[in-house]
Amino acid sequence: PLEGVKVLDLTRVLAGPFATMILGDLGAEIIKVERPGAGDDTRSWGPPFVGDESAYFLSVNRNKKSVAVNLKDPRGAKIILELAGMCDVLVENYLPGKLDQMGLGYDDVHKAAPRLVYCSISGYGQTGPLSQRPGYDSIASAVSGMMHITGPEDGDPVRPGVAMTDLATGLYAHGAIMAALLQCHRTGRGVHIDCNLLSTQVACLTHIAANYLNAGKEARRWGTAHESIVPYQGFRTKDGYLVVAAGNDKQFIKVCKMLGLNHLSDEPKYKSNTLRVQHRQELLHILSQRFLEELTGEWLRRFEGTGVPCGPINNIQQVFSEPQVSPHRPAVRFSTFESREPMPPPVIGQHTVQVLRDSLSYNDDVINQLLASGTVAQNEVH
Repeated sequence: PLEGVKVLDLTRVLAGPFATMILGDLGAEIIKVERPGAGDDTRSWGPPFVGDESAYFLSVNRNKKSVAVNLKDPRGAKIILELAGMCDVLVENYLPGKLDQMGLGYDDVHKAAPRLVYCSISGYGQTGPLSQRPGYDSIASAVSGMMHITGPEDGDPVRPGVAMTDLATGLYAHGAIMAALLQCHRTGRGVHIDCNLLSTQVACLTHIAANYLNAGKEARRWGTAHESIVPYQGFRTKDGYLVVAAGNDKQFIKVCKMLGLNHLSDEPKYKSNTLRVQHRQELLHILSQRFLEELTGEWLRRFEGTGVPCGPINNIQQVFSEPQVSPHRPAVRFSTFESREPMPPPVIGQHTVQVLRDSLSYNDDVINQLLASGTVAQNEVH
């Protein structure tokens, strides 16, 4: 659906590259701008490495072309301005104000490319008392309250196993860019998008935020459990863990039947979810003891076809052994087209000369001068 759309990607690390990778998966041409030499910070975030590249970098940079440009060199900034003029979207995640110093802020670029969708991704937004602080997932996760509600009951706060604040910000940015492209198609005018980690994660607090804002209820950590539904959590089995989610009274009755504990569903104090929440500890102790008596696979077999949501807590090896999961299964599928074969993530400066020549029509003399001066760099192997 995005075939013909050109994206100038001035982002690095995770939130921005994740957003632009999704746009690339949908057919957009992504020109990733990196600093000569080290390139994107995540190229060195290993082990593990695949050849010379970190698996971390490879995970969020497919379907992109890499050009190595020194933005601090006025000639490098001029190249970026020229590329912006032939692109539909620019995405950047510099500290607010940094690109303005190079003549590449929104106001400067908008004059040269009034139809451009310019998306800024930062830690705390373009304005406000924290706007000049660098943004990192773990810090935004802490400040936003995400860590406060994540971790074992009565235990310490826990960082989620992947950078969910970064990833959610990338998803918000991707959606905002799509909406802005639609608006630009209607109006012919570009727009500046302000997307940031803190606002994203606060928005993702959903009912936790609503509980506080509407009822004054402070949140707490529940481990794998749910504050308002019982039983709805992970249970240890004879050889692992199983998550069971009884979202209504009928499902609770079925859980009791599968466990051979029919008498529990007849007890008045467990008749409704509200009552089960009130008597949480006693009920969960009984259920936990029973789940320990069988293997995970046996419990899955018993619950199959009952309509009770349940599933094992898989390790990553088990995830990719799951028949429903394929290493190349896309997160979203469209009925009218097949996703293209992905282009492998680039090495630093793999496409510098190609982009300068094909996109900006630079001749070889100019390109060689830029290479010799260090304004740009081309990967020697490619």
